[in-house]
Amino acid sequence: MMAKSRISNILDTHEEELLEEWMREQLDSDTLRADLVSESTLRQQSAEFLVALRQAAQSGNLTNIMSPEWGEVREILTGLSRSRVQQGFTPSETATFVFSLKQPLFARLRQELEQDADTLANEHWAATVLLDKLGLFTIEAYQKNREAVIARQQQELLELSTPVVKLWEGILAIPLIGTLDSARTQSVMETLLQRIVDTEATIAIIDITGVPAVDTLVAQHLIKTVAAARLMGADCIVSGIRPQIAQTIVQLGVDLEVTTKASLAEALRLALQRSDQTIVRTPRGATGG
Repeated sequence: MMAKSRISNILDTHEEELLEEWMREQLDSDTLRADLVSESTLRQQSAEFLVALRQAAQSGNLTNIMSPEWGEVREILTGLSRSRVQQGFTPSETATFVFSLKQPLFARLRQELEQDADTLANEHWAATVLLDKLGLFTIEAYQKNREAVIARQQQELLELSTPVVKLWEGILAIPLIGTLDSARTQSVMETLLQRIVDTEATIAIIDITGVPAVDTLVAQHLIKTVAAARLMGADCIVSGIRPQIAQTIVQLGVDLEVTTKASLAEALRLALQRSDQTIVRTPRGATGG
């Protein structure tokens, strides 16, 4: 029965020896990243894991690592995976933390059960299954944490790539660079609408000079953004309409239903006219009287 497994006894009786042997395995491993984690930190992480592993193994359940008694072990491995994603470890380097415990544990099992081949085989298999499950859990935790980091970075890039600039009183501009997809369009709309509310702007210039091409999908995204801005009480002007883009829009038969200009400067000039504002050029060197 698993409740009588010798693994729990070995973890309890030889914890310090196992820690030292495990540390040697990790320090001698080809996957050691001494540039990313110090020996003292690695020792602390290993000691905490062994304590949690011993406590969980005492329950007698060595097969279901998703049960409540393995909660602390899972928490430690999840935290380790999260930190190693941020530090730049690879999945295999992260999983080696668990897999490198096999050799020290197997060696202890052989010492304890060298006279009982059948029991040794059973305990060896139980230890293999347990550490493999914990190693796979570590890899899965690593992947989830890495996906979360990538998603956060993508969101940050979206926010950085869609700045809304206040050009003049009541006039905003949002310069778009790169391809417009559904996710980015949503971010553009949310950012623009919030700035319209914050600044009480009445005109928004959407500059697509940095958009490499306009197809039907991109045109639809532009129409949605313009419509959303209008609902907030702001008229839109699309600038950066190059000859190639103008031809494409005509060929696609898309009606943007919005005023367009070739450059941001022309769009700003029109926006000022619509808002009854003018820019007066003063002679260089002129002073007030």
